[in-house]
Amino acid sequence: MRALSLAFVLFACSSKSPVQAPPAADPARAQAPPSPPVPKKEVVAADTPRTTVTGNTFVAPAGWTIWVDGPATVLEAPEGDSRIAFVDLQAKDADAAVALAWRAYKPAKTWPLLNSAASPDKDGWTKVKEYGYQTSPNEQRGIAAAALFANETWTVVIVDVARATAEKRGGQLGVLFGRLLPKGGVRESFAGKQAHALDAGRVAQLTKFVEDSQKVLGAEGVALGLYEKGKVVFAGGFGPRQLGKPAKIDADTRFIIASNTKALTTLMLAKLVDENKLTWETPATKLLPSFKLGDAETTSKVLVKHLICACTGMPRQDMEFIFEFRGLTPTKAVEMLGRMQPTSKFGELFQYSNLMAAAAGFIGGHVAYPTLELGAAYDKAMQTRVFDPLGMKATTFDYKKAQTGNFALPTAFDIEGKAAPGPHAANYSPIPVRPAGAAWSTVRDMLKYVAMELSEGKLPDGKQYVSKEALLARRAPQVAVGKDTHYGMGLLVDTTYGVPVVTHGGDVFGFHSTMLWFPEQGVGAVILTNSERASVIRDVLSRKLLEVLFDGKPEADAEIASSQQRFHDGLAVMKKQLTVPADPALASRLAPRYVHPTLGEIKVTKKGAAIWFDFGEFKSEMASKQNADGTVSFITIMPGFIGQSFMASTTNGKRSLVMRDAQHEYPFTEP
Repeated sequence: MRALSLAFVLFACSSKSPVQAPPAADPARAQAPPSPPVPKKEVVAADTPRTTVTGNTFVAPAGWTIWVDGPATVLEAPEGDSRIAFVDLQAKDADAAVALAWRAYKPAKTWPLLNSAASPDKDGWTKVKEYGYQTSPNEQRGIAAAALFANETWTVVIVDVARATAEKRGGQLGVLFGRLLPKGGVRESFAGKQAHALDAGRVAQLTKFVEDSQKVLGAEGVALGLYEKGKVVFAGGFGPRQLGKPAKIDADTRFIIASNTKALTTLMLAKLVDENKLTWETPATKLLPSFKLGDAETTSKVLVKHLICACTGMPRQDMEFIFEFRGLTPTKAVEMLGRMQPTSKFGELFQYSNLMAAAAGFIGGHVAYPTLELGAAYDKAMQTRVFDPLGMKATTFDYKKAQTGNFALPTAFDIEGKAAPGPHAANYSPIPVRPAGAAWSTVRDMLKYVAMELSEGKLPDGKQYVSKEALLARRAPQVAVGKDTHYGMGLLVDTTYGVPVVTHGGDVFGFHSTMLWFPEQGVGAVILTNSERASVIRDVLSRKLLEVLFDGKPEADAEIASSQQRFHDGLAVMKKQLTVPADPALASRLAPRYVHPTLGEIKVTKKGAAIWFDFGEFKSEMASKQNADGTVSFITIMPGFIGQSFMASTTNGKRSLVMRDAQHEYPFTEP
């Protein structure tokens, strides 16, 4: 009780005017009261372990400024526009703790609470509750909080960040939160422990997890493959290939594997290294003289290993090809990089770029077959150096071939939370950038790839398919994604729980996948899904495997249930904010057509009471939203693409629709 009272006094005093000094004998010489002490600020030179006021541990990222202000330990990003605060205090419950924490943090602005939801206990924290807050589009900020309980004390995490900074410093946020542990707490580790064999009983645990999770999430289809020490121990499927159709998923059902394609692309590059056609250190411009970025200095630094390391400072600019992929060729896709600028220093931060990864594959294809068009050269290089040698007979970049016979189509959710066909037309957008994410494959084929990785480059007959040196170079650290995770070349290596996990995921519209393997245990897994909600199963598969292999704490199932609750809560909040169909008075102010020099045009059409935006490649019904700052936005509600905002505005006297990603703004203006 004493600590609680002191906390209330501290926060109450912080919001009052300064106490006036008593009158002096000579009024002319009266002095103002002393100012409160200014917190001492320190710029952290390198990632450094630190503690909060009560001793909870975390890692302060390099370049960030840190200071202590009462119960709050505050960290500020180098840009000066984003802060994370850890506030330690006593309170009766999570809600009270968060209210007190905001008073301690004292932002210049407050934001209304949107929703809150409980989360599972983890890493020694209990009574976890997360909070989301309403911002307006022009603020371009993310505001959130989380209350965590341990050692009879609440620690409230306040997130007050600019979206652009959060996007490019996501790896540093991973450093900051990745080792946030209560005082005296130690994360569960499986280092040095003997893994159980994936016998029938433990395989049954994993398949039951998938089936139970499907029921909780309302997820449609999942294909799962498990591999251990030289053999496939499970390969099968659960649920339908297509919504409302009877055909079931199996180990030979084709899915788009999305960004898992990147690892296959770097495998092709590894083969070229073995053939002495290039090295990881070869400058990209030496192999393809036309390769250039919007920044000449960055261009000159890019070696082969940097093309797909997510470490060059080039940001994610996917809208450039998602909204205008018709007529886009591989050559034009590579040329797009010439008008794009880095937003961080070379090698400084993890920034994922699909266009850079595409360039990696096309350059490799060009080296292998210099007389062919870039796309044809890449396709042939992948067929001859990856798919054929590994026996991946079902894997292809040919969408027409892929969608014959045994294949899946995506399922998503509509604004009411009901299952609906996903926006498959948008899934053709990766074709011009296919080394980054356009391969179709099956669980059976992907297990052949995982088996090769686990055998360090050998085929089932013992033949060395690719040198160990070239293969493992792809796993070497290129940039940090967190304190326990790094990105190599199209592969992540994660040691969060004490044992290395090599992995990558993939996401397109309605298709979500993951492949992973534990090199020390000789165990691998592949999961391919055609359901938006099944992405949650994909996200926690690695944790579930660890639990089964090492008898770990049961956390994965709780995360499935919690995720579903957050999904429904978030959908309910969104529905309250949106008007569906769009408000006719607001819709009447729209121009019939808008254009953007890079992203093409938007045609505004009406179908009954509904307003639709036709982007050419795909289209969506739109909801309207009155923002807190008085602006109006129109929001996509196409299943699988819900939530993309277009803010109505006026630019140079013409009506416009402003679309943003985290670091870029795209104004569509009436012609």
